[in-house]
Amino acid sequence: MTFAAVSNGAPALKPLALACAVSLSLFANVAHADEQALTTVHVTGARFPSDAALPPVGATVITAEEIRNAGVNDVNAAIRKIGGVYGRQSLTGSPDFGLDLRGFGTNSAQNLVILVDGVRMNENELTDAVLSTIPVDTVERIEITRGGSSVLYGEGATGGVINVITKRGAEQGYHGTVVAEAGQRHQFDARASLRHGAGPLSFDLAADRQGTHNDRENAAFRQKSISGGVQWAQDATRVGLRVESARQDQRFPGSLTIEQFEQNPHQTNTPTDFGTLSTDRVTAFAEQRIGSVELAAELSHREREVSSNYDFGGFVSESSYRSRQTQFSPRLRQITRSGGLLNEAVAGVDLVRWERGDNLGFGTWVRQRSNALYLRDEMRWDSALNARLAVGGRHEKFKKDSSAPFEPGNPFSGPPNGSRSLNAWTVEASIDPLAGVTVHAKAGQSYRIANADENAFRSSTGLLEPQTSRDLELGVTVGDKTRQVSARVFRHRLRNEIFFDPTVTPLTPFGANTNLDPTRRQGVELDAAADLGANLRLTGHVQHVQAEFTDGPNAGRDMVLVPKNVLTARLAWLPGNGHSADIGAQYVSKQRYGSDFANDCGARMPSYTTVDARYAYRTGPWEFAVNGLNLADRQYYSQAFGCRSGIYPSDGRQLKLSARYDF
Repeated sequence: MTFAAVSNGAPALKPLALACAVSLSLFANVAHADEQALTTVHVTGARFPSDAALPPVGATVITAEEIRNAGVNDVNAAIRKIGGVYGRQSLTGSPDFGLDLRGFGTNSAQNLVILVDGVRMNENELTDAVLSTIPVDTVERIEITRGGSSVLYGEGATGGVINVITKRGAEQGYHGTVVAEAGQRHQFDARASLRHGAGPLSFDLAADRQGTHNDRENAAFRQKSISGGVQWAQDATRVGLRVESARQDQRFPGSLTIEQFEQNPHQTNTPTDFGTLSTDRVTAFAEQRIGSVELAAELSHREREVSSNYDFGGFVSESSYRSRQTQFSPRLRQITRSGGLLNEAVAGVDLVRWERGDNLGFGTWVRQRSNALYLRDEMRWDSALNARLAVGGRHEKFKKDSSAPFEPGNPFSGPPNGSRSLNAWTVEASIDPLAGVTVHAKAGQSYRIANADENAFRSSTGLLEPQTSRDLELGVTVGDKTRQVSARVFRHRLRNEIFFDPTVTPLTPFGANTNLDPTRRQGVELDAAADLGANLRLTGHVQHVQAEFTDGPNAGRDMVLVPKNVLTARLAWLPGNGHSADIGAQYVSKQRYGSDFANDCGARMPSYTTVDARYAYRTGPWEFAVNGLNLADRQYYSQAFGCRSGIYPSDGRQLKLSARYDF
């Protein structure tokens, strides 16, 4: 669904200091632990599977086994609970929480690029990417790269990139999985997947049907999806086709005031609001190696149809529109070795066409076309220092068209037609000064442009200005895969940040999308992982971010809806005898309410901690599990667009039972 939103603020250094101390002591305590063999995980580098000598710096990888052990049944939950990414409760009953890398508040979806097998899932709208339609059993891994990434991935990548990689090919013969799950509040999830390989040819098919009444009145959610793919892979060639289709029915519980929340967080003021979403996607892909050159391309087309009905005291507002997006992304890579130098050169083109039109007979439409060219070159010197240097650049041109009439001087008329040309660049370097220690640095420029919804309801008479960010990151990684600690210090200096500002009142009494005065995101990220012995593995993620204005009348004030500290930790017990257990916790510190640009609300959204756990037993092809979410039944909220109002309560405790059969 499409929503106008607000964004960013928050406190507390004690949890951060505690997390640092725990991470360092954890590393020290396991410094003499026995080495254990770990499965090699191949990740994606410069939009190609990375060369073993050139793994991407600072990427977090979530494996299919970790997803299964944690018991999550959708991709969005895996990113939040295992990857440590902060997520905000959906405004509908959907499991697609708003994901936020590096503190961009409710505009986080516009500052984060989400890919599935290299294809952008972002829409040219104020909406989150829909990940719940991806069958979780088809996911091979999820890669999270934090920080400015516009050179490779284009506009909207200031916060980072999340790349979902589905399984490629299959073992010979037939294999599959059937899962049935049921829980409190009429929750159910029934899914099945089938894979088959015969020589170079393979195919897969997956179907899922899920639903829940959720924790509030008028918050029911239903979804059904189906996907399938076929590919032929032999020697240096891989070609294939994937098709996906999903349908959602959602009820909209609406927001509450703080008084209503404290009285009964399960209630609704909008008992008749509802909406639907239909999405279909087809992707063709091809890869070919010719000598030292690798060629690859994806051609993807996606269709979405969205409808909503809102009841304003007897006056029903109906909305219905359809959108389509086509992306073609050919690219090439050449890896050469000369003496002690390894060189990886990548060049590519991204061509994206997006359009949206109404379904109610008004004949209105809006279109956006973008053409981009990017180049990146990375060098690695063979030496004990393992020195690496990468430079890259991107040029992208956007053209916007709309059928709505433009009236000069009226910012709420149809947006004017226009074009923008933007550039991104990056310089990255890393070195191993000591055995088991890697130090890296990144600098660059990233960008994003206003989407169709932002330009349709803006503070300016023309198109909103592009947002640019100067990005800087310094980091160090110590240890190996059995025990490792990584720390990153980052800063993003933004100009013309595109944001919904409720204080722009001369135009309307409730604000408009606008270009803000200069802002900044800076902070520290910590990742830690260790095998503790006794079949225990501990992982943790910490984000401390300061999001604030650096100029203008709000200089020095916090941005809204940004917690300063987010701490995520998980402990997994995997004895290998059929039993397994997994427990996770996430702490989120206080944050400013969504309308509190002046930081004078007099209250902040409370901090909260949630705990979830899972126990499973495998016997032969069967697995039985019990899963608990928000076990302490904490009443909290991560969305609140007014001062002590506009609150969207988060889910309470939920217990679920599941059975899984693999063949």
